Formats: sequence, C-alpha cells, structure tokens
Amino acid sequence: MRLVLAVNPTAGSGAGARAMPGTLAGLEASGHTLRVVGLQGLSSLQAELETALAGDPDGLIAIGGDGLVHVAINALAGTSVPLGIIPAGTGNDIARSLGVPLGSPSAALAVIMKSLTGDPRLIDLGRIRGTDRPDVWFAAACSAGLDAVVNARANRWSWPRGRARYVLALFRELPFFRPPQYRLSADGHRTDPHAVLVCIANMRSIGGGMLIAPDARPDDGQLDLLVIDPLPRLRLLMLFPLLFSGGHVRLRAVHIRRVSSVELEVRDVELFADGEPVGDGPVQIDVVPRALRVLAP
Repeated sequence: MRLVLAVNPTAGSGAGARAMPGTLAGLEASGHTLRVVGLQGLSSLQAELETALAGDPDGLIAIGGDGLVHVAINALAGTSVPLGIIPAGTGNDIARSLGVPLGSPSAALAVIMKSLTGDPRLIDLGRIRGTDRPDVWFAAACSAGLDAVVNARANRWSWPRGRARYVLALFRELPFFRPPQYRLSADGHRTDPHAVLVCIANMRSIGGGMLIAPDARPDDGQLDLLVIDPLPRLRLLMLFPLLFSGGHVRLRAVHIRRVSSVELEVRDVELFADGEPVGDGPVQIDVVPRALRVLAP
C-alpha cells in the first residue's frame, strides 16, 4: 500500500524520533511504499499533509502525541483515508481511548498492520464551528474551564512527562482560578451556569489518562456533556484524583448527559480541543457520526 507517515520527532521528549526507525523498517519490510512528512515540525505539517493526501494514499500513520493526531484528524475528517497511531506523546489520550497499545511502538504497529488487511474502524468526531474561521474537528474532547487553563499551563512545560505534568499544572493554576460564567445551550435546552469546568467529550480520556467521561464512546453518535459546579479549592483538590478513576461522576456537583449539539460561549477562557488551543467562543459543537476511519482495535 501507499502510506503517508507523519512524524513529530520532538513528541514525548524525543519518543517520536525513537519510534520512527522501527516503524519505517516494519512497514517497508511488509512491502508498503512510504512518504514521510513532519520532519520540519508541526508548523509546516498541515501544508505537507495537504500535498501528500492529494495523492490519495491508502492510509496515514501518525507517530507522535495528541497534537500530531489532532492535525491529522483535521486533514482526514470526512475522507476515505484511514488513520493509524503510533502513540509517542505526553498524553496519548486518543490512542488510549481507541485501545491502541501505549509504551510499545512495535505493539501499536502490529495493530496497524493487522487493521490494514481488514476494514478500518469508523468513529465519530466532534466539529467546532465559529464565525469567520475554519471548522475544527476533535476526537477526544473540547473543554473550557479549569481543565483548559491547566492544559494551557502544561503545554508550556517540557517537564515532567505524562500525568505528573498536568497534576503540577493544576496546583499552579488552582489558587488563581475563578469559575467563569458560561452561555450554554445543549440540544436546544438553554442554561447559563457558573462552572469550574465544561467539557464536551467524544472519548473517555483527556489530560494524560483522566477519565473525564467514563461512559463516552466514539461510535455511539453522541457527545457527553460534563459540567462541574463551583467548589471550594479543597474540594476541587479532592475531586482531582477521582478524575483518573471516573469516580467524579458520582458526585452531586458533577452533571453529565448525552447530547448531539452544544452552543458554547465563555469569557476570558480559551477553548481546547484534543489538548490544543482552538480560540474562544461563541461556537457550535456538533457530533458527526462515522466521520473518521481508524486503524485501531
């Protein structure tokens, strides 16, 4: 097959670069023709992908973290080209939610190789629409509130790796955070909550393994809307560990329900989608069923 290999060499403090030789060797040994993009950095990746995808390849394989996967998803949404993931980033939440093996590029490659011989899996995507700007697609979640502020802080740090980075970023931001006022409408039902966090999830996991929406599925044709009421800082600190087990959904301050469409606006808080900044509101967020083909279990 003719495959595009998108690489972020700096992902995961160099894990992307370390995963590349074995992935290249494995694919070439199986007779696939490869075109490698991304070696010049994420800033030029979108243009490189547009050129590579114009050749109608049989698949795109991303070696990196959720940032690289987010760029790939926005290039592939609505097309027939399937996406495979070799997770090599800090969070790897999209790969985690899809059941792709973490910490072993060879195991992830084996999943991709098996999927190439069968039918790709179809998953839903979320689509963010704002005024006078291109649509943005996401696979995991779009969030606004404390988690978005923490994500922005964590993205500015290169150390530590993984979950610890988000934990430290929380402790850094929490003393200064004030719950904003939201304008929120879900499936036509209007609420304007004060909230610590609003998250529209298509998958279970964000922030390096937080089970923000434990029951979310990327193939059920719906999104999970999570709203957490304002809480004292001590209770917020007690809530945070529950996010990694999904136990937060049992608390009275946590509200979660299935929706198809959300209109969202919040002042002075940038929206994040799949861990990447995507601007502010107002925006409309819709689920688009079966929008992406993936080479995953």
